[in-house]
Amino acid sequence: MTQKLIGKKLGMTRIFDESGHAIVCTVIEVEPNVVVQIKTKEKDGYTSIQTGYEKIKTKDPRTVEKRVKKPILGHYKQAGLEPHRYLTESRIENTEAFSLGQEIGVGIFKDTPFVDATAKSIGKGYQGAMKLYHFAGQPASHGAKKNHRSLGSTGNRSTPGRNFPGGKRACHMGNKKVTVQNVKIVEIDEETNLILLKGAVPGPRNGVVTLQQAKKKTGASS
Repeated sequence: MTQKLIGKKLGMTRIFDESGHAIVCTVIEVEPNVVVQIKTKEKDGYTSIQTGYEKIKTKDPRTVEKRVKKPILGHYKQAGLEPHRYLTESRIENTEAFSLGQEIGVGIFKDTPFVDATAKSIGKGYQGAMKLYHFAGQPASHGAKKNHRSLGSTGNRSTPGRNFPGGKRACHMGNKKVTVQNVKIVEIDEETNLILLKGAVPGPRNGVVTLQQAKKKTGASS
């Protein structure tokens, strides 16, 4: 397994390469993730590190503990760290290079050509089958009586006399965990904690994105 980093999607932009070609990029801000817990094979049965992202900030520092559930608060207090909003765990073979409170930045992707980006997609509410599954719709000729975008029949006759579950019907669209694989890294700026990825990444602006080294594509080709 590879190291994961949590960041925030700032939006999209474009840059120009040496040949003058425009490259559409997604800008992700990855503030240094803090090591909260180190798991070992002797104690936990496997080796991994747990990292936290986005320190909780309030106008009154005394109210920080009220923003965190007690089990999570105790977890951070045990590590001697301030609470963060998000946690993720990365399974790695060797944890000797890590220590509690250590900050991990975008520099770990310096020699990584491609990453997998995971985020929650934009929710689009309750949608019909044409928008969801690209159905063709009903005939739009005379006498159709305004059923152009209707789903059509979804059941059977008296046998079995019911609708089978799992069929394609109108339902909620988006707002699901989505992973886009093999996203090319265009540029990394360690000073500003920014990473530019080629193309689109799931989620809205200011949405949380988890990055890790690509599992299927490790070469430098685009």
